[in-house]
Amino acid sequence: MLAVRQGLCFPPRVMLDPRSLSENREEIAESCKRRGLDVDLNAAITAQEHVAALQTELNELNHRRNEHQTSGKKKMPPEEREAHAAEGRQLKEQVASADERLAVAQKALEERMFEIPNLVHPDSPVGQEHNFNELRRVGTPRSFDFEPLDHLTLAERLDLLDFEAGSRVTGQKFYFLKNEAVLLELALQRFALETALSAGYTAYTTPDLARSEVVDGLAFCPRGPETQIYSIENTDLDLIGTAEITLGGIYADHVLDEASLPIRMAGISHCFRTEAGSAGRESKGLYRVHQFTKVEMFAIARPEESESIHQELLAIEEQIHSAFEIPFRVIDVATGDLGAPAYRKYDLEAWLPGRGEAGDFGEVTSTSNCTDFQSRRLKIRYRPEGAKRNQLVHTLNGTAVAVPRVLIALLENHQNADGSVSIPAALQPYTGFERIGPR
Repeated sequence: MLAVRQGLCFPPRVMLDPRSLSENREEIAESCKRRGLDVDLNAAITAQEHVAALQTELNELNHRRNEHQTSGKKKMPPEEREAHAAEGRQLKEQVASADERLAVAQKALEERMFEIPNLVHPDSPVGQEHNFNELRRVGTPRSFDFEPLDHLTLAERLDLLDFEAGSRVTGQKFYFLKNEAVLLELALQRFALETALSAGYTAYTTPDLARSEVVDGLAFCPRGPETQIYSIENTDLDLIGTAEITLGGIYADHVLDEASLPIRMAGISHCFRTEAGSAGRESKGLYRVHQFTKVEMFAIARPEESESIHQELLAIEEQIHSAFEIPFRVIDVATGDLGAPAYRKYDLEAWLPGRGEAGDFGEVTSTSNCTDFQSRRLKIRYRPEGAKRNQLVHTLNGTAVAVPRVLIALLENHQNADGSVSIPAALQPYTGFERIGPR
């Protein structure tokens, strides 16, 4: 369990409300700089000012039109009535024109705002991927008295995995799980889901597709050369890369009762990733594939409780992976490696004996506090008790188990000299067997 550091709760002081861009320009610019991004804030501020001016113009025209319609209720001579009607038609055209120009300006502002990522936590380490802070290690890498094999060699010898058939049927980086690996995948899902349920999370199975507007709302950018999302041609649907998308979409455009918060959900889904640009040893085998199964946790919380929910998600991830008897470390992800929605992110990296000459760590889960970045786009709000206005909620996510990467860690860490693989005690009630092989 991770204890909350006393006195170091930092709810973000500035939300990315377009109306606050000018007032908080320096703080937003500094946050972008810490991420290593060059964002044109002046263009966004200009776009916001243009929207504000057009909104004022539209309000004034509507006020004049309302007054004109009220004045038309009184009696007047025919010639005056005709002039009044002509003025009414002119006002109607002016309102329609202003409304149209406002819609165009709002779209331009939206596009500018999509370029601006969330703020970053003051404690997040500044830098790129390798500049993370290691918070702690759990478990000790095993000393083998034989030459350990990587997961691909183990899976081939134990007849657990078929990439060749996956490639023939679907394409590169698709695969078939076979024999005990199928039961192990189901066991991982069940164990992770039951752990989340015991922590108060509601179980879901989610669709594998979501509308593009929902994907955009969660900031998963489904189009362009850097996309990680598959889009379905001639539809407004995308294959999801995580159940975070579908779980977050459930409450889009909702106003929630404060008493219902926090909302905790755990969803099982297939996940689809293009893995564009992925290459090298880290992409070998099951580590980076185009389709996999994942149990994802998603929480909706009041702003003042999102930091504690973030620690809760991390603690659940540690509980699950400790039960798998896999050595891992917890890292505080550097600002340059944060996704656009993340205010702060922690990763669990498992020890993988088959990686490189002497083994290495590889990410198996992550958990992010996205504050109100996603809820602003999705319009998820709540009404605080006694308040006159609705407020935006905070959203958080955390991976309970990503099946392929845990399979790698289980096979490599629990292999035996005779070629078999032992099953951790916590999973045996779900698999029905204590070991796989040897063949």
